[in-house]
Amino acid sequence: MFLSKTLLKRHSVLPGFDLALGFAVLYLCLVVLIPLSAVFLKTFTMTWAAFWDTVSSPRVMASYRLTFGTSLAAALVNAVFGLLVAWVLVRYEFPLKRIVDALVDLPFALPTAVAGIALTALYAPNGWIGAMLPFKVAFTPLGVFVALTFIGLPFVVRTVQPILEDLQKELEEAAATLGATRLQTFRMVILPTLLPALLTGFSLAFARALGEYGSVIFIAGNMPMVSEITPLLIITKLEQYDYAGATAIATVMLVISFLLLLAINTLQAWARKRQGR
Repeated sequence: MFLSKTLLKRHSVLPGFDLALGFAVLYLCLVVLIPLSAVFLKTFTMTWAAFWDTVSSPRVMASYRLTFGTSLAAALVNAVFGLLVAWVLVRYEFPLKRIVDALVDLPFALPTAVAGIALTALYAPNGWIGAMLPFKVAFTPLGVFVALTFIGLPFVVRTVQPILEDLQKELEEAAATLGATRLQTFRMVILPTLLPALLTGFSLAFARALGEYGSVIFIAGNMPMVSEITPLLIITKLEQYDYAGATAIATVMLVISFLLLLAINTLQAWARKRQGR
């Protein structure tokens, strides 16, 4: 007990533990807990029958499948290709490398509406890319997947990149001298080290994709039962002054998203614990 009190009272550039904790909790309450509690409180004004009818209607269920399915698929693709992009940026030197590195952050800086318009112009049937494809991308669920992949890539790259930079090449050389193939070196030496960061980037990309709105509505087409995302349904409910219906759908999104992210974080903690061994 004495040791813990001593550690808490040691000198720091930040305020004392009690004051810092108080500010942290206050900030979290103002920014996160109070708005989320307002969503739940508004939902509780509905009867169970009205709540169930709202969140389980065929149109809403179709939007759940599209939103969660495309978000998961986009996050998985970004986990693979984000790792590849980070590997190229860290391990190789090539012309215009700094420009390519800066382009990774473009989805962060670009307004989502601008990104949606640009993607629609590219992948529309008469667009530069869409005109060359034998299938339709814009105004379909595939267009939603493209938009979510675009906005989620930087999360994986920027999470994995620092770990790759700190990864010691001597470990790979030692594995090679012991007769390990490239695949064995990646699977047994590199991947265990990168796995926690890769899971973090995946969860960030997945969480961002779940709530994405601006870049999706232009390229999706917003056709009910086909390419209509859940955030758009929430906006539609608000425009119709159906606040309880909007918060009901938002509550379901929050609960499912929390459970999925909790599972991912648990897996990430397990990976870090295994790596520590």
